Amino acid sequence: MHNRTRQAVSGEELSEAVSDGFGQCTAVLATRELTDGMFNAVWLLELDRVGAVVLKVAPPPDMPLLTYEHHIMRTEALFLQLAANTAPIPALHHAGFDRIRIGRDFLVTSALRGTSWHRARKELTGPVRRRLRHELGQLVAGLRRIHGPAFGYPQPETGLHGNRWAEVFLTMLDAVLADAERFEVSVPVPPGHVRELAAAQIPALDEVITRTLVHFDLWEGNIVLDTGSAGPRIEGLVDAERAFWGDPHADFVSLALFDDIEKDAAFVAGYQEAVGQVDFTPRLRRRLTLYQAYLYLIMIVEAVPRGYAGPRHLVTQRFCRHKLKDALPTLALATGADR
Repeated sequence: MHNRTRQAVSGEELSEAVSDGFGQCTAVLATRELTDGMFNAVWLLELDRVGAVVLKVAPPPDMPLLTYEHHIMRTEALFLQLAANTAPIPALHHAGFDRIRIGRDFLVTSALRGTSWHRARKELTGPVRRRLRHELGQLVAGLRRIHGPAFGYPQPETGLHGNRWAEVFLTMLDAVLADAERFEVSVPVPPGHVRELAAAQIPALDEVITRTLVHFDLWEGNIVLDTGSAGPRIEGLVDAERAFWGDPHADFVSLALFDDIEKDAAFVAGYQEAVGQVDFTPRLRRRLTLYQAYLYLIMIVEAVPRGYAGPRHLVTQRFCRHKLKDALPTLALATGADR
């Protein structure tokens, strides 16, 4: 899919990034652009004496972005540092944030050799898929052990952080609605109605008191599988740009993209083996509906500044708009009083 934010990287810029991370004497032996990413330019590089690495280059700093997207590559670097001993993720080799070498933020990480779950899904049998979902539940549960200094997005430039989850989440939601207005994106429901329904769920949001690291983009395209002779296993979780500090259950939304995590018995079983019983109370279900609406809004609005086009984009847009309109009646019928 065409993407305006995924801008070209010249051979000279590739060399400059490698020199910044590994020194002037490190030669680039081979390069291959990876085009599955939806935000950054991504390259697989083979380096002399180092081996295979992945280079991710952010959009130019003057590129129009959503409010939460400012400096999100720095958020990804933070995620890789914090989760290094908790989850299977690429190792962070170098973070180039001074913008001297190539004028843009960039990261160099270790390279995962597998393929995305999204690409491999048709080859997975039912039992294998259930085993992998169980394993995934245990891995994601590990993130609950990582706690932060404040709720919301880590980068101060976003202005989307604070000490109370209800206030911070409503600010995050309001920011993406403001982004829709700024980029002249037509939202399929009145923004005022969204804000009103969300504000009615403050008691449910106030149940969240621990600032937990949330990936918030764990769809199958960001889960890498090693499909070797021993059978598929999860090699790593990637692309943590959307990460924030918040309700750990918020990760259930992208893990069951466009669906309900409660239907995924294998995942829930693995998750609960790691952290204990998860009670899907009325308030938790309403929080999950809010997080779904927030993610659908992001997917609807981001398409304009990123310049998405083509049949795939149109199908995704129609589906996100449909799911957003379906999610809101659930909140409209809720009293906010039941636990």
